[in-house]
Amino acid sequence: MKFVIVGYGRVGSRTVRILGKEGHEVVVVDNDVDRIDRIETDGFPAVQGDGDDEDVLLEAGIDDADAIGAFTPDLNVNFAACMVGNHYSCRTVLRIDEDYREEIYEKYADEVDEIIYPERLGAAGAKTALLGGDFNVVTDLAANLQLTVLQIKDGSPAVGKRMSELELPDSARVYAHGREYEPLTIPLPGTELAAGDEVAVVAETESVDEVRAALLPANS
Repeated sequence: MKFVIVGYGRVGSRTVRILGKEGHEVVVVDNDVDRIDRIETDGFPAVQGDGDDEDVLLEAGIDDADAIGAFTPDLNVNFAACMVGNHYSCRTVLRIDEDYREEIYEKYADEVDEIIYPERLGAAGAKTALLGGDFNVVTDLAANLQLTVLQIKDGSPAVGKRMSELELPDSARVYAHGREYEPLTIPLPGTELAAGDEVAVVAETESVDEVRAALLPANS
């Protein structure tokens, strides 16, 4: 897949490295000269310019990209970049920081495919959203959520079950899955769980014990 990433700060740079390691094509847009040098030193193609400039995004290949991730600290730049992405039928992922109110989340959620909240989910959430992970924007930004990574062990009631068959609380969502010694990726409904697998689950804090009961052996 091909991605355009706007912003090479903390979230953008980590997301770019993850996607690059998995073999995806990534082009980075940033308006800072020093960051452009760092992007190229890290081995990724870079375009210097403002992320809300359509000509800059076209130079980065937005017209044939699968998705755009707008991860700068400037919400207005991020939103404008995503609107250009919408015009070219890209999947759009928008970064919002923690100092914005919930009504701001809701306003922008209607215009983009996904919103990420880096203070809570970080680059792993960004990567999942870019690749098509099914996040519910407002719920995922709520303060009462907990991210838990669990290993499926022998004796777990989840062994042999498909993702679609897991009996999890309504508030819980498996957003990543990996076989033993393999990286976490987006789970498919038909993926069958085996001992040694790891799953990353987002759930309301009060439901975490139910999640653990559904995924771990009874004596854990």
